[in-house]
Amino acid sequence: MQKFRFYFISMLLAASFSLPSYAQVKDTLQKVAVKKDSLQKDSARNILTLPDTVKHLQSKFPSYIPPAAFITYGLLSLKVKFIRNIDYDVRTDMMKDHPGFHTKVDNYLQYAPIISVYGLNAAGVHGKNTFIDRTMLLVLSEAIFAGTTFGLKRVTHRERPDGSDKFSFPSGHTGNAFVSAEFMAQEYGDRSPIYGGVGYAFATTTAILRVYNNKHWFSDIVAGAGFGILSTKAAYYLYPLIRNGVFRGSSDKGKNNNSLLLPTYQDGRVGLTFAKSF
Repeated sequence: MQKFRFYFISMLLAASFSLPSYAQVKDTLQKVAVKKDSLQKDSARNILTLPDTVKHLQSKFPSYIPPAAFITYGLLSLKVKFIRNIDYDVRTDMMKDHPGFHTKVDNYLQYAPIISVYGLNAAGVHGKNTFIDRTMLLVLSEAIFAGTTFGLKRVTHRERPDGSDKFSFPSGHTGNAFVSAEFMAQEYGDRSPIYGGVGYAFATTTAILRVYNNKHWFSDIVAGAGFGILSTKAAYYLYPLIRNGVFRGSSDKGKNNNSLLLPTYQDGRVGLTFAKSF
């Protein structure tokens, strides 16, 4: 609306002076329109075009210790009575402090870091990877997590605190929240550790709410957090190896190459189309 008023006033002023001035303004407006269209095309191209390579995971060894410890703790709770008793104590304390507590916030809060990542990029605060690479990394992270945890749920067969089913270990909501948190940390950690802290705050809140909602034991959420973090780290390690090998152009040979990945939909099926220029 502001641009429209600017153009309209400009044309009125030009017409009040002379016809040549109006022609100049008209020519300027045409150039602006062409430039705007070009920028829109460039933006779409930047979203869908793949660079030659993606960055490799640069996490230091100490960053793997907490998630590994979380998973170990959770697995030990399946056999070690002392650790299992902690689950009962935590549940008892929470039920006493907040009897009848229930909320559905955790169903949505687990996705907050993901929404934040795409929101920040849309606002112009760009992360580590392009839209396509970022999305593929997220999909791979979720796939690794789902493949790991859903199998464990069926094998461990632990009953939930509320008795609703026997798929309590590990916590899927918590794991997904920490997949999202580590995803945000990987994309924006180079800019500031605050971004990662915000993501992990969302994830931790989600985990606590799962216990308060009587849906999980304490060891369930601890293990879920570990699996979530390591799943994302695994995706950020594996994806560059796959992507750089499959999609890498021959720019190192002095050639100009572009790769394009497009979503497709046909006959009720969703897929991806890959195009490459040599």
